[in-house]
Amino acid sequence: MNLSEGSRGIHDNFKGGNGMYAIQFHRPQFHRRVGKLSPAAIMTLSCCFGGIGVGTAAPKAAAVDEAKIIANAKSGKDWPTNALDYAATRFSRLKKIDSGNVAKLGLAWSYNLESTRGVEATPIVVDGVMYVTAPWAVVHAIDARTGKQIWTYDPKTPRSIGWKACCDVVNRGVAVSNGKVYVGSLDARLIAIDAATGKKVWEQDTKTDAARKITITSAPYVVRGKVIIGNGGGEYGVRGYVSAYDAETGAIKWRWFVTPGDPSKPFEDESQAMAALTWDPSSKYWENGGGGNVWNTMAIDPELNLLYFGTGQPGPWAKNKRGPAAGDSLFTASIVALNLDSGKYVWHYQENPRDTSDYDSVMDLILTDVKIGNRMRKVILHAPKNGFFYVLDRTNGQFISAKNFVNQTWAYGFDANGRPIETREGTSTDKPFEAVPGPFGGHNWQAMSYSPLTGFAYIPAHNVPLVLESEGDWKGQDSGGPMSPMSGIGWNLAMMANSKPPTGKAFGRLIAWDPVKQKEAWGVDLGAPWNGGTLVTAGKLVFQGTADAHFKAFDAKSGKQLWDSPVGSGVVAAPVTYLVDGKQYVSIAVGWGGVYGLAARHSEFQTRGTVYTFALGGKAAMPAFEPYKLGPLIAGVKYDPKDVPEGTSLYVRNCVFCHGVPGVDKGGNIRNLGYVNKDLIQNLDQVLFNEGYAAEGMPDYKGKLNAADVEKLKAFIQGVADSIRPK
Repeated sequence: MNLSEGSRGIHDNFKGGNGMYAIQFHRPQFHRRVGKLSPAAIMTLSCCFGGIGVGTAAPKAAAVDEAKIIANAKSGKDWPTNALDYAATRFSRLKKIDSGNVAKLGLAWSYNLESTRGVEATPIVVDGVMYVTAPWAVVHAIDARTGKQIWTYDPKTPRSIGWKACCDVVNRGVAVSNGKVYVGSLDARLIAIDAATGKKVWEQDTKTDAARKITITSAPYVVRGKVIIGNGGGEYGVRGYVSAYDAETGAIKWRWFVTPGDPSKPFEDESQAMAALTWDPSSKYWENGGGGNVWNTMAIDPELNLLYFGTGQPGPWAKNKRGPAAGDSLFTASIVALNLDSGKYVWHYQENPRDTSDYDSVMDLILTDVKIGNRMRKVILHAPKNGFFYVLDRTNGQFISAKNFVNQTWAYGFDANGRPIETREGTSTDKPFEAVPGPFGGHNWQAMSYSPLTGFAYIPAHNVPLVLESEGDWKGQDSGGPMSPMSGIGWNLAMMANSKPPTGKAFGRLIAWDPVKQKEAWGVDLGAPWNGGTLVTAGKLVFQGTADAHFKAFDAKSGKQLWDSPVGSGVVAAPVTYLVDGKQYVSIAVGWGGVYGLAARHSEFQTRGTVYTFALGGKAAMPAFEPYKLGPLIAGVKYDPKDVPEGTSLYVRNCVFCHGVPGVDKGGNIRNLGYVNKDLIQNLDQVLFNEGYAAEGMPDYKGKLNAADVEKLKAFIQGVADSIRPK
């Protein structure tokens, strides 16, 4: 997952300014005053958790191909693909804005994305037009000079399926090539749009199994006439795969599966037969697990004719539920290289064999050449969730080095072949263990960048403490026990969270990492976790948005902060920079969210999706920031105290990862139920049944819950609020 994008119930009691924070993870009075809840239950909660184009003017058709993307990496004029170049460096050669004049940056324009959920998109800029996605994969074409809308395209994904995405209804952006804009919808369609008019050209349903909760949140990639896309859904037992489609017609060209299918049927290729040897068929992994989903970015080396990507965690999370004979669970938690033309397997490196801590490896890969020893090496740089920074030979996947960039307790180190030497904390699920880093990772999907000028990679690092424990009641897909998070809507973890209090500290940092020396060059404390991705430029600058609603620039060599602008919402996406009419701009799409941001927050503002664009001497007025109104703690809902324990289980199974703990969490981009009007909870049946909140992405619980369950949920929500109410 993306917990891919864990527990949300961190009580973020953040105090003070200028990065000074105090975090309270556990409230003793919560134990004392909800006497019916077991300590395990309390800690689980208190620490957890066909489209239409509309436009006003036609832009010049976006003319982008492989040669132009390669050429643009040298000039930096446009931002033509997700990470600027095929090597995914997010390093811009532009330097009109530099460390000497960055303090003169001002707002050039802002654009309203008309959204209230997480914005994770990297804007694409080609020939003076910006293409950026809002939640639900709504595409906006914007004049990059002025911020005026050109057209919008909504793929019209039914909002009622929002709950099928584990980690917010986000989208990480588009691809642009030869007059078309490509986007993946949350319901797993790949859509080609005319770049000039915003009208749909073609669409393909990418799902391999209509019965599964398959999603797309990642940006597509276009290379050599093919559009390449992965999928999400690992928390729901979805099998991971990567597909390539003809860019002109949408016809499928090839598909490669990350995890093997039913062994009673022919395997798709030799690599699947190899992978099947590392899974236990007694667990029926093709029904109850799988995973390995490719839900984030990719990198491409045209010279080596290789496509690279990282893969997600195996399913279920708990390895002891994947069968007694389970091995490494290939090709999950790995880096994989495929032949760019045929999609055939070339090599892999598995970062977490037998993963049991949700250590996805889908974090961005960076390709570069560095001098190691006495020779130049073609390498991949990778900082996945497990907390190690890896350097691999990208020609063959050979392990070169790895060093932890944040604290970790799951591995002693690596053997000569690069296989991790695991500690008990890294292998055990039979007893509660604190995963360090936790399932949110030492680094999640938020993009890192790399500068060949400094030789540093710039990592948005963090930690959210979490204790994991294998769930004894789990028997397979859709069979989670009474304290199995979100199993009521299909989550398939076989794991409980925080059955005892974690001891670690939450933090957020910007780290400059030297991949040759494998050591930190500098680091900046950002206080809260879940900060945005990074951009580095030839102007010796690193740009990053933060969870506390700021956009900042740092000196790339020293880490000194040089500029700061408020942006009215926590930031999770990465910025871009581009040149139009000789003028350099820096843009960022803002909107708090993602898996952590559903229930937790670190700013005092409402989530409002906005694109902010800055330039030297910019004089535009900032749009008004909307304060977040928490409201009073809920009171007056009648309930029977004896219903609280069963209400606890129902809440954990159906609500906690979206709404947090009532009254303890403050709500992210979804409201905390401890701070809503009592009439909403008093009439909870109208919310849960008959698609009362389907437009918000909430499931209809008809057939899943009954009237008695509703009363128990009310008891839990009001009971917890009463237990923490100051006397």
